[in-house]
Amino acid sequence: MSPPGAGGARVIVVGAGPAGAALAYLLARRGVEVTLLERHTDFAREFRGEVLLPGGLDAIDQMGLWDAFERIDHVKLEALEVYVNRERRLHMQFAPESFGRFAPRWVSQPALLEMLVGKSAAFPGFRLERGATVRALLEDGGRCAGVRVLSAAGESELRADLVVGCDGRGSVVRRRAELPEAQDPVPMDVVWCKLPLPDFAARDRSFRGYLGGGHLLLAAPVYGGLMQIAWIIRKGAFGALRDRGMSACLEEMAKHVSPDLAEHLRRHAHDAVHPFLLSTVSDRALAWTRPGVLVIGDAAHTMSPVGAQGLNIALRDALVAANRLVPVLLEGGGAAALDAAARAVQDERAPEVREIQRLQALPPHVLFRDVWWTRLILRLVPLLLGSELARGRRALVVRRFLFGAREVRLAV
Repeated sequence: MSPPGAGGARVIVVGAGPAGAALAYLLARRGVEVTLLERHTDFAREFRGEVLLPGGLDAIDQMGLWDAFERIDHVKLEALEVYVNRERRLHMQFAPESFGRFAPRWVSQPALLEMLVGKSAAFPGFRLERGATVRALLEDGGRCAGVRVLSAAGESELRADLVVGCDGRGSVVRRRAELPEAQDPVPMDVVWCKLPLPDFAARDRSFRGYLGGGHLLLAAPVYGGLMQIAWIIRKGAFGALRDRGMSACLEEMAKHVSPDLAEHLRRHAHDAVHPFLLSTVSDRALAWTRPGVLVIGDAAHTMSPVGAQGLNIALRDALVAANRLVPVLLEGGGAAALDAAARAVQDERAPEVREIQRLQALPPHVLFRDVWWTRLILRLVPLLLGSELARGRRALVVRRFLFGAREVRLAV
């Protein structure tokens, strides 16, 4: 590996999602030569994971990007409301004494990513290639030595001391590196759409959850004057709904929510923006690394939608990866030292991922059953949730979702 004075250590980050863009920024600002490859030509598309919880907001703050973050499109959510069988059973403010400035926010992920790559561009060792699709990993003596890339200019080879896969749930890097993985069955899918923002949501900016009757629906005010709707349904149930059309889906949703939202859904039955079905996945790489390769973010672990964890876990992965990789890269450590640092990333991050995925797997098995014992549990949920939130950082299960299951501190 080349010492810094001879051109710097070279890292290729594949995928300019939250993990990749954040890691590229952290490497570049410490003087590491890094190339960020993104297969799309821009970020103007619909993203699912746009909720930043305290653990993710804290990561942005530690990166020194809080002021820049405050300027991008987002909505600061002010409260959590839980409805059981259409009746509101919990209203909990995101109080400053528990959350400080890290109250949950719904952020425009395209704006967040553009901010990250824009900040990275200030450093001379950073290069972003848009419209660049990784087709294969290059091998040299049993070690990954770079990637083969297809772009508008044709096919080319890029060499590096380390390839970091941050290319999402269908990661090419994970697949080409033949990293073993485990999948957890997720008995649900999500119907995802946006509607015009109702007046009641503009006033109170609450994140609403509707439980009961074997259904779960989430609704929140988001940027752009819209309301995000996520209707969680049993896996495989979308076929019949799709045949009836989106307006029929909204009518079915209206049967399970409070009167104010039900009226809004019916009034805007033909106004859904970007409706689609999200097929949920929960998996994790059993090994995040092999010689010359590391995967983080969704490429290492696809999180289920429960608890809005994907974006936050990805940012926390990036902080730990920077902590482990930067010292080795700046000191010109050899391949063995770099591979050891990559393994240390997995050792530090995998326990939190496993714990969160275990907690995520529990609620769907209760929510989709409409029997006496699940009805009893649902009536207790607001009481238990309210108690947990009231204790803020001292809470148990809720704290893990909001603040993370492990402490993550940026050290480089």
